[in-house]
Amino acid sequence: MAGTAGPVWGRREQQDFRSRVRGTLLGAAVGDALGAPVDTLDLDTIRRTHGAEGLTGLAPAYGRRGAVTHHTQLTLFTVDGLIRAQVRRDTGAWHPPTDLHRAYLRWATTQRDWGPDERRKEDGWLAREEWLYARRDPARTLLLGLGDATMGTLDAPKNPGEAGPEAAARSAPFGLLVGWDPQLVAQLAVECAAQTHGHPVAYLAAGAYAVLVHALARGDSLDTAVQRTLALLAARPGHQPVTDALQRALGAVRQGMPAAERVTELVGDATATGLLSTAVYCALVGEDVRQGLCLAVNHGGPSAAAGALTGGLLGALHGETALPPAWLAELEGRPTVLELADDFAMEMTQGPALHGPAGSSPAWLTRYPRGA
Repeated sequence: MAGTAGPVWGRREQQDFRSRVRGTLLGAAVGDALGAPVDTLDLDTIRRTHGAEGLTGLAPAYGRRGAVTHHTQLTLFTVDGLIRAQVRRDTGAWHPPTDLHRAYLRWATTQRDWGPDERRKEDGWLAREEWLYARRDPARTLLLGLGDATMGTLDAPKNPGEAGPEAAARSAPFGLLVGWDPQLVAQLAVECAAQTHGHPVAYLAAGAYAVLVHALARGDSLDTAVQRTLALLAARPGHQPVTDALQRALGAVRQGMPAAERVTELVGDATATGLLSTAVYCALVGEDVRQGLCLAVNHGGPSAAAGALTGGLLGALHGETALPPAWLAELEGRPTVLELADDFAMEMTQGPALHGPAGSSPAWLTRYPRGA
């Protein structure tokens, strides 16, 4: 698998790209944090607890306001894996799904260990962030899929019956590979989703979500991004449930004023397609990021996943400055998210200056070791 030649990076293009990378990762994290306190609560309970309008701002979860869940943790390790893949490309070892799998195994270690192990020199910097060792109700599917060293593939996926949204909810970073062809972005997201979620509904939804983010990060409108994704999906076997989900989102936009009941209908049985449909709908109809995210989390389904998926779309579309500042101020792990976002943007735009024929940065290779 290889990427296409990257775009020509002028200063303005680099600044726009960095803003969209930051927006995508912060947006996904803040949506995750917004949804965490009401995750899987029914709508009546949410309204009894938070008022007739439901949840309208950050509330306590896991002992603090702004706490993120395993969705954000895994999204960050996705970014780490993508940077490692680029760094290892120089060695001729170019197989990004393997690099992503190793990154996901590093996340799985955080869910077993008390804290970072300084003896593991190949961990790089992200796996040494102590706050990531908090266990935030990871789906059993994730722990099973990453419970041993065997990598799930499309031919032999892990958890072949699992159609949940967790793989899609960690897939926004694939869409930030803006120099890649969308077909390759989709393929990588699909292959990496199959490492934990083996049902076609789950891994194709992850691929579709990555393509949506990819189109937005390249400057398309959300409507255009959906049409591009539908066209790309049409060639893939088993695409119909995912195509139908995107069409449902578009249809719901034409049904009048946004309402929690309509979102609940889109969520349905809380599979990956229902959450993809919800995220696209909420991103399309929200007057701003705040309204779109609040709409995404007030329903009886997995609110954290819905918030993360919606936030990734809105962040890629509008960039970091559109995100609610008061929410960002309380977001758990914000310095780490920003540092990783900027590293990703620097790797994608300046990679040859960090590790190339002209020489390597020892500090960069310590942060993102080539060995694992």
